[in-house]
Amino acid sequence: MKRYLQAVTLAVLALRDPRMEPPLLVPGKKMAYHKVNADQRTLGHSQYLDNDDLQATTLELEWDMEKELEEPGFDHFRVDGAIGHHMGNSQNTNVDLEPVQPSVSPKGRFQRLQEDPDYISHYTRRTPKSNRCNFCWLFKLFCTALILFIFGILIGYYAHTKCPATPTPSEPSDPHFYQEILKEIKAENIQQIFRDLIQLPRKEDTDTAVKLQAQWTSSGLEDVQLVNYSVLLDLPGSSSNTVTLKNSGQCFYPSGQTCYKETKKLNSQDLLYSYAAYSAKGTLEAEVIDVQYGSAENLVLVQATTNITNKIALLKLGQSPLLYKLSLLEEAGFGGVLLYVDPCDLPKTGKLSDKAFMVSLNNGGDPSTPGYPSIDGNYRQNRSNLTSLLVQPISALLVKQLILLPGNRHKSDGCSLLKLPVTEKQIVTLNIQTVSTYKTISNVIGYLKGSTFPDRYVIVGSHHSSVDGYSGQEWASSTALTTAFIQALMLKVKRGWRPDRTIVFCSWGGTSFGNIGSYEWAEDLKKVLQRNAVAYVSLHNPVRGNSSLHPVASPSLQQLATERQSFTCLGRAKCLGSNVSSVQMQGDSDYFINHLGVPAVQFSYEDIKTLESPSFLFEALFPTDNTVTEELDPSFSLHETIAKLTGEVTLQIASEPVLPFNALDIALEVQNSLKGDQLDTHQLLAMASRLRDSAELFQSDEMRPANDPKERAPIRVRMLNDVLQGLEKNFIVQQAPPGFYRNILYRLDEKMSQFSVLLEALEHYKLHQSNETLQAALSKVLNSINSAQVYVKAGLDVFETAFAGKK
Repeated sequence: MKRYLQAVTLAVLALRDPRMEPPLLVPGKKMAYHKVNADQRTLGHSQYLDNDDLQATTLELEWDMEKELEEPGFDHFRVDGAIGHHMGNSQNTNVDLEPVQPSVSPKGRFQRLQEDPDYISHYTRRTPKSNRCNFCWLFKLFCTALILFIFGILIGYYAHTKCPATPTPSEPSDPHFYQEILKEIKAENIQQIFRDLIQLPRKEDTDTAVKLQAQWTSSGLEDVQLVNYSVLLDLPGSSSNTVTLKNSGQCFYPSGQTCYKETKKLNSQDLLYSYAAYSAKGTLEAEVIDVQYGSAENLVLVQATTNITNKIALLKLGQSPLLYKLSLLEEAGFGGVLLYVDPCDLPKTGKLSDKAFMVSLNNGGDPSTPGYPSIDGNYRQNRSNLTSLLVQPISALLVKQLILLPGNRHKSDGCSLLKLPVTEKQIVTLNIQTVSTYKTISNVIGYLKGSTFPDRYVIVGSHHSSVDGYSGQEWASSTALTTAFIQALMLKVKRGWRPDRTIVFCSWGGTSFGNIGSYEWAEDLKKVLQRNAVAYVSLHNPVRGNSSLHPVASPSLQQLATERQSFTCLGRAKCLGSNVSSVQMQGDSDYFINHLGVPAVQFSYEDIKTLESPSFLFEALFPTDNTVTEELDPSFSLHETIAKLTGEVTLQIASEPVLPFNALDIALEVQNSLKGDQLDTHQLLAMASRLRDSAELFQSDEMRPANDPKERAPIRVRMLNDVLQGLEKNFIVQQAPPGFYRNILYRLDEKMSQFSVLLEALEHYKLHQSNETLQAALSKVLNSINSAQVYVKAGLDVFETAFAGKK
């Protein structure tokens, strides 16, 4: 084809110049063209030449021909001496002529050569037509780029104005970083939330939960859920329980008021709710036996002098868990219990000594679904009575009627403990009628998702349910602090900040009946929480008094609680002198401590009198005045302090790269719990010493480097946090006495430093003179310490293997 184009070109040149002779064939070269009839170059074939497909091939043909002209051998065409036919003779037709196909005919290429007046016969190359196309293409490209550039500027401008600016990251350990959030928690704001809550109609538990869900959602919390469970509650009947004295025939209500119809109408709520939920029901006539606080020593003395079978015990609340004391009385053979709080143990004797109260005999969760959640389809057991004893709480005023106290007897401290005279017998008829029914309780669960470890949960818990008229307004106090903390957090979140770990805000229902709401939710999510729950921060009843700050924390969090308390309470007299301890807490932290083994912390204000009184008086729910909360803290400054302490601890746990847990403090707590014990604890002390050695090595070799940002590898931090998160789980025993924590790191109260399970075993030994229970308790403690030591040692081995040569 290229040879053909060369021949055509020479023919055109010959037509332009008549003096030019036909070219000669160069030896070794074959002419690449044929004669073309004149009518093949006429305009009659313009339909072919105007075809768009042919236009697309024009430039290719131009380029091929121009390259062909440059090929070696083209200059061998000579003008003079040429032989052949004149190309202009259209009459001579070569039989070998190959027809020119439209598909290969260059549109206008040769026509332009003929019509161009400036054409030079020696062939000079003109500027290709494609240069103008290149210029157009470049111009279009420039315009497109300019439009995209302007469009990008507009997008960036509007995105910048609508999206919050990412805040400059601060070092999480910097106290000022948390203060930016906590400064938004103000006393007047808490007070306003509190007053709004107490004005809510409280017909059902769900009504309050729905209002609270809307409030948290309006504060900006992104995922707020209402979780309902149908559970078995033990409620008062249509009439109040009664206690009748056989000798005089007098009938009394639990408050000490005589059984008159008009009296029943005066305080129907107080009368009806003076009962023990989940007690046995029925009527029992028997002699009253004074067992004081129901300790093993008290029972040993009573059993030595009296037949106690099916008798009614007169029992003081306090010194040890109520469920434990009831289990001892039930085991001893008693048939009923009259339960009271001695006026000498009450912080405000004048206001509560003449009132009965409510208690729950439920150890936790829905009694009809023990150990599994109350969801549709699960089997429900008939467990409306959780004890065979008929238990009735009564006021101190009624106790005085029972023991026929002749007058006020005083000790040097101005108070005398009530005691039934040994010489006189008192027979009473105890009538208890309650109704067991299924009710819906609701939990409000709100999630603030973490940015780095969203699968790790820091749980902040309060409660919104209480028996009407009982426990005052402490439920609103608890909920107001949680809501104020959420509002302060969301202000920071709207500016682009998020905690590293997910914070889960929980408001529980059914707390007064045995922490039912928290148990059911945790049982429902047990597998998730076992893996993901990091810590539980409690806001249960934050202001119980106004004398002293009372922080309670698991050993892992004692150091953090102490540091935050010192920082927040600097210069405040009411914060000084308070110590952090690991004792059994009030409220819904129970499941998280005893079944999940997560570290827990709680701050509250108490009366000094309460702290000096026997423990476990909080198990009694007294009907209190609605103004008690505002009387204790009229300016809500104590509420603000608790909210900021709780908030800062929560933020540190949720935002520190390395969890602020202290493994060494657990080892020290174990050693302290074994000192001064009445038992032979040589093996236990040796095991505790090994645990301390491993904890010291773990803290110095692993935790300290990880706290340095320069040495903080993400995989190393995650492995380290996993060890810290699971350490307390090793101290959960399979079974514990009723009312005792299964997590043996927690003591009964601040006055006892030994392991509670060992103290209980000693009590049991005094009653039954059996060494079996004692040996079992020692084995539980030994296995827990050994398990923790192996756990920490395994963590050290993993680090040594995984990071060998990388230090």
